Amino acid sequence: MCTSRQKPAPANGDSQRWAKGRALGRIGAVVVNRPGAYLATMTDAPTPIDRTLDELIEDFEVLEDWEQRIAYVIDLGKDLAPLPDADRTPANKVPGCAAQVWLASGREDDRLMFRADSDSAISKGNVALLLKLYSGRAPADILAFDARAALDRLGLPQALTRQRANGLNAMVGRIRAEAMAAG
Repeated sequence: MCTSRQKPAPANGDSQRWAKGRALGRIGAVVVNRPGAYLATMTDAPTPIDRTLDELIEDFEVLEDWEQRIAYVIDLGKDLAPLPDADRTPANKVPGCAAQVWLASGREDDRLMFRADSDSAISKGNVALLLKLYSGRAPADILAFDARAALDRLGLPQALTRQRANGLNAMVGRIRAEAMAAG
């Protein structure tokens, strides 16, 4: 298993504030309220995948180098809700990942909801990033989204080892398979 040489982000539970604060040299001292960030809560409508991708790109652009970006991805993983033991089954395990990754799904109305965990900080961060993009979406929206182009826009596959990039692709493949089965 490959490990990261980067120092992990502080476990402050707020990755966006950390990203902006880290870039400004003031971890924990910056409060970030993106325009419209509160509207999704008020209307309870999911943000379109492209808008979520744009927000992630903005977060990545604020960070100065790939060490900070990988630390940010790791911090995203720290924000994941704990995965219940009942979801840590062989059927939910994602094959092809460098680490153990579990991905569970369920339906809420016409949307797919995903839950995940990993025993590796980087893999957990990668799956958390994917959940930001995919969880709460209609199966047709998931299948219409070009994940490879999106991840390339973030530059994430190039920052990972080949084994971790293959694992990221396996996670996307599993999410798409769940959408095809539900759709």
